[in-house]
Formats: sequence, structure tokens, C-alpha cells
Amino acid sequence: MSEAPWPDTPSVRALTARVREELALLAYPGRAWVLPAARTSEEPIHDVVIVGAGQAALGTALALKRDGVHDVVLLDRLPAGTEGVWEQFARMSHLRTPKFTVGIEGGLPSLSAPAFYRAAYGDQAWASIERIERTRWMQFLRWFRHAAGITVRNNVECVGLNHRAGVIALAVSEQGLTDNPPTTLLARQVILATGFDGAGAWRVPATIENAVAPERLDHACRAIDFKKLAGKRVGILGHGASAFDNACVALEHGASSVDVCFRRENIPTINPHRRLEFAGFLKHFPELDDLTRWRTNHFFETFDQPPTQNAWDRAHSHAHFRSHSGSPWLAVVDDGHHVHVSTPRGNFVFDHIICATGAVVDYEARPELRALGPLVKRWRHVFAPPSGESSDTLGDYPYLGPTFEYLPIEAEQNSWVSRVRAFNFSSVVSMGPHTTSASGHKYAIPRLVSGVTRALMLEQSAALLPALHAFDEVELKPTVPSAGSSVFTANA
Repeated sequence: MSEAPWPDTPSVRALTARVREELALLAYPGRAWVLPAARTSEEPIHDVVIVGAGQAALGTALALKRDGVHDVVLLDRLPAGTEGVWEQFARMSHLRTPKFTVGIEGGLPSLSAPAFYRAAYGDQAWASIERIERTRWMQFLRWFRHAAGITVRNNVECVGLNHRAGVIALAVSEQGLTDNPPTTLLARQVILATGFDGAGAWRVPATIENAVAPERLDHACRAIDFKKLAGKRVGILGHGASAFDNACVALEHGASSVDVCFRRENIPTINPHRRLEFAGFLKHFPELDDLTRWRTNHFFETFDQPPTQNAWDRAHSHAHFRSHSGSPWLAVVDDGHHVHVSTPRGNFVFDHIICATGAVVDYEARPELRALGPLVKRWRHVFAPPSGESSDTLGDYPYLGPTFEYLPIEAEQNSWVSRVRAFNFSSVVSMGPHTTSASGHKYAIPRLVSGVTRALMLEQSAALLPALHAFDEVELKPTVPSAGSSVFTANA
């Protein structure tokens, strides 16, 4: 971790106590209610396993706990306090989302990011910012986990997922125990809270990956040793915020120059996502017809969001930074020492290149998706776009059910896939462009959790009436009436 877990101030300690008091006050009817699953072996069957323990997973775990689902296991391959993107490859100084965005706290004001920030840094500091600093957001998430009492199994990676006797079997491997074979976790419901690349892998265009030696090539969303870029000429492909953030970090580590190249003739200046940040859209996008959902996502393939103002200003504050519009990389040649890049507006020679080119849907690239890949519906299986609106990329995304569940191509044979829910960026076409980002959690997490609790309740519905008939907890203890009063007797 780059800093202390969170500021340990009297006001933060008081806020933590208030969170726990309010959780207790609002707990009804939070008692555990899920009946144990019938076992076919000695292995326990957990109610829910969540793969990933970033912000979406933490909010989901809290919501499940408050709904009385207590047997929830969170797994994360990273050490405690470093989960998610914020200390891995997020290199912005501030978040993109406005500071007042809420969602994972589940309607509990004292557990919100604004409450934490004000307690940790003061009201004046809160009033002075428009967006929360990245490192302080990570502090908030660490504190959130602590205050909400959420347990995570860290340094544990899901390396496989399949089904066994009606439940999901996850193969998990503990970091540092590579000589040991993976162990198995069984679960009734599985939530894949695996982030932006949760549908596959970070994408480096094949023409670049095949041409450039690995020591001269990085992806903006992977670990980069920026110290090795000191004194070097760096080329970056892409126009999004990560392109500019990586440019800044490279220059701050002594790169002699950074050139950001992108295909568009003009950098986007309007962020269309802001137009969609209203409750009706965020809450009900999954219920819109397929054509509207497709066209919304197709729109964002053409009209993307710009880099943040902060990233733009930060990059252009460096004398050795340049950006080049209308400059796709037409040819890339590695001569063994340098990388030669040709564009419509000129040629470049770089010592190192970084691709800020996003992610690709590739189920083979993720071990937890390989068994699902051939079995689950994709948009191309169920929707034929109008002429001129096709997209191979969008067509490859999973076509999800209303609560993020995968849907099987062959329902009778592979119904088990609906026990797995894609609470990651692969849900974007089905559930909306904000679904798993901070701006969408307020509505996405309750939708997800309602699907999980519904499935668990329906599974045990046959036990409801027998339990009701067997219920014998005495609530009234009639006493002998005093003289002159009416006499009541218990029902026979």
C-alpha cells in the first residue's frame, strides 16, 4: 500500500462507531435465513462466492449481509488493502466521477465516501475539491471494509469454474502455494466482480504485439516499471484518460518525451455519459428493449468520453508532451533498438510504446470464464442489428438476464450457468454503460442482490410450509385472571 490504510483520527473512529450503531439500528430483519444446502460430500456449500473484492464486491457483500445472507465468501488475488484498480494501474490523480457520487454504502449516510472524507480531512478540505483524490478513495474503500465488518480471503485466485451436482465448483489457488494443486470451493451462487477486463483481457492490437519486442511494449492498464522509461522517447496509442495519465507518469519519471497519438480528428470534448446519469436510466436500462440497449452501446462506440480535464491539463503542463490527432499507427517496426511508427501525419521513432487501447471480450483469456464461453448466450445469438448498426465487438458480449445472470444457449442442458452473475464490465450491453461503475452502484447492487436472494429463496420454497406448521415458539403466556375479569383460554 502506498499510504496508511486510512487516517486514524478521533473523528474517523467516531464515524466508524456510528456506522456500526446505524447498521444495528437498521438490521431488521437481517437474521440468517438461508437453509443449508444438501451435501453430497463433506465439502461445505457456501451460499455465495464473490470473485473480486473491489468496490463493487464490497457494496454487494454488505447488501447481502443486510438481507440476511451471511455465508458469503469474498476472494481476491491481491494482498489486503490493494484490491481493485486504484493501486494497480489507475494512474489518475483524481477520480472521474463527481465527489458526491454514492452507491456502495446502501443508503447509509455515515458509510458514504463524503462522510468519510469529511471525517478524515475536514469540511474545508471537502468543500475545496470537485473530485476525490485516487489515493484517498482507496483509503475510503479500506475503511469501508473495516467499518462494515466485511471479511475477504486475500491472495486467493479463482483459476477455474464449473458445475457439480447442481452447484458451482470454483477451483482456487493461494498465492505463494504454487506447488500445491488448486482447492475447490462450492457455492450456490457466484458473482464475478472482476472489473473492466472481467470479460477477457487488456487488448494490444495484434499488429503491434506481433511487431514489438515485449521489453519495449506495455499496456496502459497493466503494471509498468516507469523507472525504466527515464531518458526515453515514449509513444502512446489512444485518446482516453489512461493515455494521458500514463503520459504524465512517464514524464514524471524522467521520460525525455511523450507523444500521444490517436485516430480521431478531434479530441472529444463532450462526455455523453453525463447525460445518462439520472435515476430512470440508471435503474431501468436493463428493462429497455433490445434495440434501444444496442443503439445506446453502439452510440458509445462512435462518441466516446474525453479524457478528464485534470488529465489533459496535467499532461499539457509538461514541456515535452505532445498529442497528435488524426494519427492512427499505420505501420509499426521494431529494429531491435527502437520502434518506428508511421502515421498519416508523420513518422516517429520511440524507445518504448504504451497501448491505451482498452479490453477485449475473450473468455479463453480468463480461467473462470473458459467453461462458460461456449455455453452462454451472446448478443449475436439473440439480436440482429439493423443495417449499418452491426458491431462484432458488441455482439460478443454476454446477453444477460435481468439480475446479471448468464443465460444458457441450451437451457435444459446448461441451466447451471444462471447461478453465475457477471457483475463486471461484460454486463455493459445488457445492463447499461454505468452499471458497474461508481455512478451506477446505487441501483445496480440492489438489482444484483435481489436476483441472488430470489434464487436462494425459491430453492428452499418447499421447506416454507413445513417450517410454518412446525413453528412452536410461544409468544403469549396466559395467566390466571383476577376475580371479575373475563376469562381467556388458549386455542386448542
